Amino acid sequence: MSKIILTNIEPGLNADSSEMANVVIQRIGLMPRKKGSTEKMHRVLIDMYERAKLATREKDPKQAIMTVENMGVSAGITRQTMYEYLRRWLELDLIIKTSYIDEWNKVVIGYKLNGTTIEQAFERAKKKVHKHLDETSKYVVEMQKLLKNEKISDAANRKS
Repeated sequence: MSKIILTNIEPGLNADSSEMANVVIQRIGLMPRKKGSTEKMHRVLIDMYERAKLATREKDPKQAIMTVENMGVSAGITRQTMYEYLRRWLELDLIIKTSYIDEWNKVVIGYKLNGTTIEQAFERAKKKVHKHLDETSKYVVEMQKLLKNEKISDAANRKS
C-alpha cells in the first residue's frame, strides 16, 4: 500500500533552482517525514537531472544512473536511510531502477529519472497520481450505488 502525500507549499519570490527543487519535492510528498532527518532531499532530484543531461550530451546512458550510495551522499543521509525514501520515489514513477555492467564486469544497480528531463519524469508521476484518483472516483461511484441500494433494501425490509 502506497501513501501519496501532496502538500500545498509555494516558492518565495525570485526562487532559485534549489528552492524550486525543494518545493517540487515537498509538493509531491518526497521530503522526509521525520523532523530533522535531512533538508537536502531536493539535491537528489537536481543531481539526477544533471546526470541525465550529461548522459544525453555524452551519449552514454550509464552517466544518468545514480547508486543509492550517491543518492544518500547528495541528500546528506546514509545509504540505508536513502533506501527507506526510495520506495516513494519509485511508487510515483519519478525514477526507475536500472543496472549496467561497469568496466570491471561488475553489475551496478542504480536509479535514474524516468525520462530525460525533470518535466518528463514529473509527467509520469502526474499520470500515476491521476490514475490513482480515477480509480478512487470509480470506488466513489460504486459506493454511491451501494448506499442507495442498501437504503432501498432497508426500506423494503421495514415494510415487510
